[in-house]
Amino acid sequence: MGIIKTKEEIEKLRKAALLGDRCFEHICKFIKPGMTEIQIAKEIDDFFVKNGASGSSFDTIVGAGKNSAQIHSTPTEYVIQNQDIILLDFGCVLDGYCSDMSRTIFVGSPTDKQKEVYKLVQDAHYNATKKIRIKDVAKKADEYGRKNIQEAGYDYAHALGHGVGVEVHEKPLISYRSEEILEEDMVFTIEPGIYIENEFGVRIEDTGVLMQNGVELFSKSSREIIIL
Repeated sequence: MGIIKTKEEIEKLRKAALLGDRCFEHICKFIKPGMTEIQIAKEIDDFFVKNGASGSSFDTIVGAGKNSAQIHSTPTEYVIQNQDIILLDFGCVLDGYCSDMSRTIFVGSPTDKQKEVYKLVQDAHYNATKKIRIKDVAKKADEYGRKNIQEAGYDYAHALGHGVGVEVHEKPLISYRSEEILEEDMVFTIEPGIYIENEFGVRIEDTGVLMQNGVELFSKSSREIIIL
């Protein structure tokens, strides 16, 4: 499959992302204190299969409390507590095409520091989504998402995004190292994050398609703070 997606491929990717939205809505109602990260990850995986997906597009990430500071954490027997922050990263394979999204949610009210960090990530996500245009060099697009986070004294140790298709990680790589030129009908993620070791992490991720007037995100799930 090519780096430039056909209209048919874009629609399949959109449908996979919308199933991700339904999964996120479901899991927000499901999560309760006393559950483990493993239980939550299993519920996400099971939801996808029950709703028409052939499976998850990668190993589901559920990181609660300090585990949210791990960029690619593996679900553990950690028990969800009141006042926990939970980073969720999940996706499905539907009709042969992948979805990929992340949200960071709260069990009880976030701290002032968590709200500050969340706003930085939210703004980075918004800035990149609004500024990326056809013919941008990937490293410039990466900067759109990283600039305000760096100016606040943070950074994140991964690319702003990556292509999505029949594989969950494809070209283009939207990284400060990448000289790739972004073209119309490329499908990729926008996923800035901040990860504070031994404290917490925040990531907001959506998949979208680059069009003449900019990026159209597939996922419709809220990017505002969600308190369970």
